[in-house]
Amino acid sequence: MHTPIHLRAGGTSLVVAVDGGRLPRVLHWGPDLGELGADALAGLQRAALPAVGDSPVTYPQPVPVLPQLTEGWLGRPGLVGDSDGRRWAPYFREATHEVVDAAGGPVLHSGAHDPDYGLAIDVEIQVLAGSGLVRQRARITNDTATPYRVTSLELALPVPSDATEILDLTGRWALERVPQRSPFQVGERVRASRGGKPGLEHTLLLVAGERGFGFRDGLVWATHLAWSGNQVLAAELTPAGTRHLAAGELLLPGESVLGQGEVFQSRWQYGSWGAGLDELAARFHRHLRSRPRRPRSPRPVVLNTWEAVYFQHDLDTLLRLAERGAELGAERFVVDDGWFLGRRDDTSSLGDWTVDPAVWSKGLEPLADRVRELGMDFGLWFEPEMVNLDSELARRRPEWIFDAGHGPGLPSRYQHVLDLGHPGAYSYLFDRMNELVGSLGIAYIKWDHNRYLLDAGHVPDGRPGVRTQVEQAYRLMEQLKTAHPGLEIESCASGGGRIDLGVLEFADRVWPSDCNDPHERLEIQRWTGLLVPPEMQGTHIGAEESHTTHRTHPLDYRAEKALWGHLGVETNLLTADDETRAALARWIAFHKEHRGLLHSGEVVHADLADAAYRLEGVVSDDRAEALYAFSVVERPATWPPGRIRFPGLDDTRDYTVEAVYPGTAPAPGTVPPPWLHAGVTLPGRALRLVGVEAPSLDVDRSVLLRVVSTPAAS
Repeated sequence: MHTPIHLRAGGTSLVVAVDGGRLPRVLHWGPDLGELGADALAGLQRAALPAVGDSPVTYPQPVPVLPQLTEGWLGRPGLVGDSDGRRWAPYFREATHEVVDAAGGPVLHSGAHDPDYGLAIDVEIQVLAGSGLVRQRARITNDTATPYRVTSLELALPVPSDATEILDLTGRWALERVPQRSPFQVGERVRASRGGKPGLEHTLLLVAGERGFGFRDGLVWATHLAWSGNQVLAAELTPAGTRHLAAGELLLPGESVLGQGEVFQSRWQYGSWGAGLDELAARFHRHLRSRPRRPRSPRPVVLNTWEAVYFQHDLDTLLRLAERGAELGAERFVVDDGWFLGRRDDTSSLGDWTVDPAVWSKGLEPLADRVRELGMDFGLWFEPEMVNLDSELARRRPEWIFDAGHGPGLPSRYQHVLDLGHPGAYSYLFDRMNELVGSLGIAYIKWDHNRYLLDAGHVPDGRPGVRTQVEQAYRLMEQLKTAHPGLEIESCASGGGRIDLGVLEFADRVWPSDCNDPHERLEIQRWTGLLVPPEMQGTHIGAEESHTTHRTHPLDYRAEKALWGHLGVETNLLTADDETRAALARWIAFHKEHRGLLHSGEVVHADLADAAYRLEGVVSDDRAEALYAFSVVERPATWPPGRIRFPGLDDTRDYTVEAVYPGTAPAPGTVPPPWLHAGVTLPGRALRLVGVEAPSLDVDRSVLLRVVSTPAAS
């Protein structure tokens, strides 16, 4: 028996069985096991083997990263493919294994082949340094002259029998990332995305954990696929008691047919674990923050034109809006939809990426120049992958529009999809965007993507083009960023419809939702945060009456919920009164003062017994300071709220806790708990285990609590 391989990094251990000429089988994924010698590893493998009777098919086994029917696996298969009905049950064997100590973390390379089918597979598994994330992918090679069609390639990560509960997310437009829990029962829990992007209803992660797990307690494991196209995430419990999480690309017919020597490579499947969801999320946050291309400058406060003026563009109005924004402390001015040829509403002109001379007689240069004079950088909205049939581009090049054989298909927001698999369409987009970025000095692109790819047939033959479309979108982002170093891109797709580690290789932030209602944003941002750190989530202060829900909220609540991410303003500053603008300026100044903490610290959430309350915050890496928000989100059955306890602090330090009011002071007549008058100083252990009496607040109100370590007594 070959000694198992132990990969360790970032507080994670991955122990893999590599004996018998088989592909890797995971014996342990989770908390670091420390240094283990050969004898201990061999003993761990023996201890993990089940008792097997007369048929290994019906008994549990260590989870293979590529489950195979031919090895007795009756659950979800790792590879599905065929050659016109043959070569459909591969049997990869005679595996070889090599560990490489890479700079990003140790990597296991495993290769095997099926000599009868003429197929080869290479599996790459890595534990990432710093974050402790596990990621894996596989490559299938066809070594014969007979074409081989890959239908699906899903890799698996095991979870232990303690993981008895599943958490996934769903949603819709303006209400993304709604959590839902279910028992981990025998069978499959499958979440698929088929619209050419992950989608508003996408689960983001599939989480399995100990019963009743929360943000701070209970071991949890999750998988995520780094891909912005069709995909499937699955949790499976077999009748033999084996539990695993699988992920893979969801391929359309004929999207991957391999000729001789051709290769299909899966997308990276990521796995994270933690003692509670906060630790699980922190691994993703550390990974994203360690990207070589991550912007190093403070995230500039954004002023976006959309909810202020919609399509009603003119130079004088936007100049005044920019000047008002600069007065308040905005650092980036973004012109949203409505600037290009013929665009007066959303029924026409997508694809005609030329500045409209009827609105901008001198072009956008005067606005861009003035924005920079005011100390802001200049951003512009595009929706490159979409086209209106009522556009010069569609009339000129109808063959560039996806068509699966029934015409361009159903419109959505009057839109159809431009096929980036056509070299001419791709070149057209790059040339137009490249010219505008260069001539206007654009620092930031808000990249939208509203329509699903329901009928993405490549003209003239109708072959599916979804996979190519996503790859070409990535290529276009990469090419623009290479041509313009420092250019930043936001991933927006009707709000939060394209958020994943695939697009985040190229994008610098995501737009979690088109809803700026703070009541909804609290939850949307909280659950998006399972993957995305605060500085990469666009969080804007919207209008007093939400444009999506028509609820009204005071400025302080809107601003506090926007404080926690990449702050922006989307309200109409031209109609705001002096008092409102002064309060906005105070909130922006407060954000700038604390964004170093907000955009680098650890995100924490208290597990409160009453669902009417929320307590969450950010704690600095050195545990010297923290900022929390306590919120009331619905009317509780009992009153007052009781005590709140603070997660994430250092038990051994003393901390001073005080309320801060960047906008307006508490309303006259408000009766706070006694400690709130002058703050309180307590040990971190006491704040974690005992806490403080919560302020009594109305629904959809919050208070900011600043926590600072006090100097040790001499």
